[in-house]
Amino acid sequence: MFRRIKNRFLRYLVIFIYFIIIFFCSIELNFLWLFGYSPDMQDIKNPSMSLSSEVYYADGTLIGRYFKENRSPVEYKEISPYIINALVSTEDVRFYSHHGVDFYSFFTSMLSTAKGDKRGGSTITQQLAKNLFETRKRKSQGIIKHVPLINTIVYKCKEWLTAFKIEHVYSKEEILTLYLNTVPFGSNSFGIKTATLKFFNKTPDQLTPAEAATLVGMLKATSTYNPISNPKRSLERRNTVLAKMLKYGKLTKAEYDENVQTPINLDLSYTGNEGQGDSYLREAVERWLKKWCHDNDYDLYNDGLKIYTTIDPKMQQYAEEAVAEKMKMLQKRFNDLWGKKNPWRDLDGKEIVDFVKKAEEHLPIYALLQKKYHNDTVPIKKYFETPRKMKVFTWKGERDTTFSSVDSIKYYARLLNTGMMTIEPSTGKIKDWVGGINFKYFNYDHVNQSKRQAGSTFKPFAYLTALDNGFTPCDKFTDQFVSIKYTDEGRQQVWEPKNASFKFTGQEMSLRWAMGASVNSITAQLTEKVGWDKIVEYAHKVGIESPLKSVPSVSLGSNDVSVYEMVRAYSTFLNKGKKIDPLLVTRITNQDGDVLAEFDLKSEQVISPETAWLMLYMFRGGMEEPGGTSQALWEYPGLWKKNNQIGGKTGTSSGYVDGWYMGVTKDLVTGIWVGADDRSVHFNSSETGEGSHTALPIFGAFMEKVYADPKLGYTYGPFPKPWVKITKEYDCPSPHIDTDSLTNDSVTMPVDTNKIKADTAGGG
Repeated sequence: MFRRIKNRFLRYLVIFIYFIIIFFCSIELNFLWLFGYSPDMQDIKNPSMSLSSEVYYADGTLIGRYFKENRSPVEYKEISPYIINALVSTEDVRFYSHHGVDFYSFFTSMLSTAKGDKRGGSTITQQLAKNLFETRKRKSQGIIKHVPLINTIVYKCKEWLTAFKIEHVYSKEEILTLYLNTVPFGSNSFGIKTATLKFFNKTPDQLTPAEAATLVGMLKATSTYNPISNPKRSLERRNTVLAKMLKYGKLTKAEYDENVQTPINLDLSYTGNEGQGDSYLREAVERWLKKWCHDNDYDLYNDGLKIYTTIDPKMQQYAEEAVAEKMKMLQKRFNDLWGKKNPWRDLDGKEIVDFVKKAEEHLPIYALLQKKYHNDTVPIKKYFETPRKMKVFTWKGERDTTFSSVDSIKYYARLLNTGMMTIEPSTGKIKDWVGGINFKYFNYDHVNQSKRQAGSTFKPFAYLTALDNGFTPCDKFTDQFVSIKYTDEGRQQVWEPKNASFKFTGQEMSLRWAMGASVNSITAQLTEKVGWDKIVEYAHKVGIESPLKSVPSVSLGSNDVSVYEMVRAYSTFLNKGKKIDPLLVTRITNQDGDVLAEFDLKSEQVISPETAWLMLYMFRGGMEEPGGTSQALWEYPGLWKKNNQIGGKTGTSSGYVDGWYMGVTKDLVTGIWVGADDRSVHFNSSETGEGSHTALPIFGAFMEKVYADPKLGYTYGPFPKPWVKITKEYDCPSPHIDTDSLTNDSVTMPVDTNKIKADTAGGG
C-alpha cells in the first residue's frame, strides 16, 4: 500500500502517521495489557473525585472529617477572577485557544530542556488529567512500565488522549473548576477552597491579586514556595506570578505596583477544617461504621459521606468538662500520694524494679534498635537515656520539655486515664463519649477498646440472676466468713473473699442492702447458691459480650469488660428488660443529601419487665440503704431537687487498680472507669483509690451540669413506677448497723488451697 506513494518523504510521513495512529489506539485499548488503564468517556463524564466524609453531632454541628485528600469543592462562580487569571497567565497562557494539548508549548519546552532550561509544557487540561484520573499511577501502568523512556512516552501520550477527551466533554470554565478543586497545595490540602481557608482564612471569591498569586505560585513546588515554611521564596514566586499577570494584561500597572509591594499577610486562624478533627468520638464513629462501609462498598475517606451521630454536643461538652475537672484533681491526689516514689507496684506494694525496662521492650523502636545494634544493650541503653526536646501533656496545657525516652516512660506511666459513656436506653442513643483525657497523647479509647476488671460493678449480674430465679430483694443472708471450693482447669481452688475491715458483722442483711452496701461475703454466698455459670449466662444475656471466665469470683468483677458493654448491660434494666444495640449513628447521606442509610433501635426482650424494675429498685439501695456505696453523691446538691432518685454501683478492683461508677437515673445510664493505662500503677488505699472516690465524682459533676441545662430535657424525678404487677416482696427496710465493716468492692482472685490469700481493697 505504501509503495504506491512515489515520493519517499510522503511515504515515510504516511507510515509515521499510521504508526502514531496504531500506537495511540494500542494505548487506548491497552493492547495485550501493555499500556495499562486509560479513562474512557464514561469515566471522563463521571469523574471519581476523592471527597472527605464529615461526621456531625445530633444538632448538625461538625465533629470532624475523614479524608486522604483534604478538599472541599467549589463552583466556578465562587472563585475569584484573580485566581483564574493568575493560573492561566502562569500555567497555560494559551488555555482558551488549544484543545487540551498545546503542541507549541510542548516543543518549545523540549528545546528549552535540551538547552539546560528545564520547564514544563503541560497544559492545565493535561495537569487535570494527571490529578483527576491518575494517568501515571499504578493502575494506569501496564507491562510497558518496566521499559525506560518508552514508559515516559506512553504516560505523556495517555495524558494527551485524556486531555482531548476532557476538552470534548467539558467547557473551559468547567475544566478550570475541576482543576482548582483537585490541585494539591501541600500539607494534605487539596483544592482552592481548602487552600484559601488554610492560608488566608478566606473563601476563594475574597482573595486579592497578591493572595491569588501566592497560591498559584505554590503550584510549581508546594514545599519550596510554601508561605509558612519558606516565606522569602514564596514572596519571590508570588511576584513572578504578578509579573505574568501584568504581561498578559490581567493586571493594570497600578494594580501590579500596589500588590507587588504588599507583604504576604497570612491568616492561619482558621481551624474548622484543619486536619481531620481527630478525637475519640471521630475514631469511635469510624469503628462503628467499619462493617457498614465494607458491606455497602463505601470508602469513608473518599466517598464524601455525611454522617449524623446521636451525640448531643452539650452533653459531650459537660462530660468532657467533668472529666477534666475531676481527673485534674485525681492526678494531683495521685502525685501527692506517691511523691518521688515510683508507683509501679505489685499487689503487695513492692516496687516492680524492671518496670521501665519492660516498657522499653514493648516499644516498636526497641526491635529496630536491636536489629541496628545487633542486640548490643549498651547503644540501646544510650538511645533511651539520651535527652531530646519534646512536648508533653500536662493538666496545665501542653508543655515543652527535654526528656529522655526513660523520662517519658516514667512520666506518662504515672498519668491516670478514664473512659466515660452515657446512653438513653429508651431510644438506644449514645449521648456522650469520652475515650480518655487527651486524644493527641492517649489515642487508645477507654470506652470500647480498653477492657478492665469491673470490680463490684459486676455484682448486679449476680443479684439479677438471683431475682430471676426465685429470690426476692428482701431475702436475707448473714454477713459471715465464706469459703468456696471449686475446680479450675483440673486444679482444686478455694475462694475466701474478705470485707474491707477483714471482719464480718454476723448481721442478717437483705439482698438489696447487701448490694447497696457492696458486701462481698453475701455476694459470694449468693454466687454459690445460683451458680457462677448462671451468672455468666445472665451477664451475656443482658449485654456483656467479652468472654467471661466462669469462676466464683466472677460476681465480684474478676473479668475484663469495657465501659461500652457495661453501659449497654445496665441499660437493659431501665429499658424494661429489653437489651439494646446502642446507636451512635442515625443516618448517612451523600454530598447531595440523599439518604444512604438510616439506623433504628434494635432491641430484644431478655429478662422480664418485673425483674428489670426490681433491679432498678436494687440500684437505689446504693443511696438508700445503710452504708450504700453511692452516698458520696449527696455531696452534689445539684442532684437532689424535686424528689430526684439516682441509682448506681461503685466498683474497685484489687489493689485499687480500677475505679468504676455506673450511674442510673430515670432517663440515662452512664458508665465511668478511672485508672492508669498500666495496671501496675495504682492507688494504695481505700481513701484514695476506691471507685467512690475516683469515678463517682465525675458522674456527680456531669449530672449536675446536665440537670442545670433545661434545654437538654433531662429533668429531676423518681424512677419509673412498676411497668407490670410486681409479684415479689421488695419493700424491706434495713436496721441500722456499723457500716464500716461492710463494704468491699475489691476483686478477690482464686487461690491455691495450699496457700490461701485474700486480697482486699476498700469499699466502693
